[in-house]
Amino acid sequence: MSDDGQQHTGHERVPSRQRRRFPGISSRAYEHPADRSALVALRKLSGFDTVFKALSGLLPERSLRLLFLSDSVRVSERQFQHLHDMLLDACYILDLEKVPPMYVNQDPQPNAMCIGLDEPIIVVTTGLVELLDEEEMRAVVGHEVGHALSGHSVYRTILLFLTNLALKVAWIPLGNFAVMAIITALREWFRKSELSADRAGLLVGQDVQASMRGLMKIAGGNHLHEMNVDAFLEQAEEYDSGGDLRDSVLKILNVLPRSHPFTTVRAAELKKWSESRDFQRIMDGHYERRDGDKDTSVSDSFRESAAAYASDVKTSKDPLMKLVSDLAGGAGDLGGRVRRGFDGFRTPPPAKEGPTDTDVPPRDDD
Repeated sequence: MSDDGQQHTGHERVPSRQRRRFPGISSRAYEHPADRSALVALRKLSGFDTVFKALSGLLPERSLRLLFLSDSVRVSERQFQHLHDMLLDACYILDLEKVPPMYVNQDPQPNAMCIGLDEPIIVVTTGLVELLDEEEMRAVVGHEVGHALSGHSVYRTILLFLTNLALKVAWIPLGNFAVMAIITALREWFRKSELSADRAGLLVGQDVQASMRGLMKIAGGNHLHEMNVDAFLEQAEEYDSGGDLRDSVLKILNVLPRSHPFTTVRAAELKKWSESRDFQRIMDGHYERRDGDKDTSVSDSFRESAAAYASDVKTSKDPLMKLVSDLAGGAGDLGGRVRRGFDGFRTPPPAKEGPTDTDVPPRDDD
């Protein structure tokens, strides 16, 4: 295979043949339902990709390609060979025929991305390479190859462009509002696409503990001897179920500007998927294949997405989600439930010097 990502014809030197391979796998097999429904709808729009790719002259893609080529290290047989082997391995396992070019960029912040309209480019930072061990890094490379297989790079590049555009039109009130509305919707999709790519990383690495360790290190740094996966997952449980409605609102406000879900949430979601029947079916060789992508129903995909969101609401322990679930189920006493949920907002009355016969006894529902 050539260093510039040209199509390869064999996998004679691809390592780790003991891992299960998924010939012809469709990205629909591992995509989060919300991610899948958006992608299916976009793919069904005639000429959608062509229109966006026609915008390449307006987007900073050419500039980014030249920047990485000129100021980063391209992964190849002669540079970062262990990453090159992982990249070949990930493309072999997910049956991605054309290996995308991959670069290592000098940046102490642990990060990785897959961008590009015409062809995807994978970039990992030195901070990430130095932070993760081989199996953890394998999951990350698989994560980025999963983005490439799903076609996420096109829409992620558009989001990057729109984010830059929002800064330029911030002085135009209505213009900025319109762009920010689109960005907010894209970020919600973007976060779900990260959950999809985490699943692809697990399919490539086939080591759930390595995937968990990698996410934990991204959150807490290279102090693995000081951390524990089970305790890390308990944090996710506490985040999901703790607090009152005030905390639920704060969670929403905290996540809106983010491109990625919170790390503990990603770990919990991946652990849940790794124990699901869907994951086991893929590992057993039963999965959606690319030759069926063109026949995928948009309405069916949206129904699956809606069902997934409904299931998340129903099973969530978050106070706001529990309230929504109860209301959907016909539970009464809306005023009382909301009042109790927002008790944290209320300032307690000043203490009285002593009880009087006019004191109101405590309510049973407090």
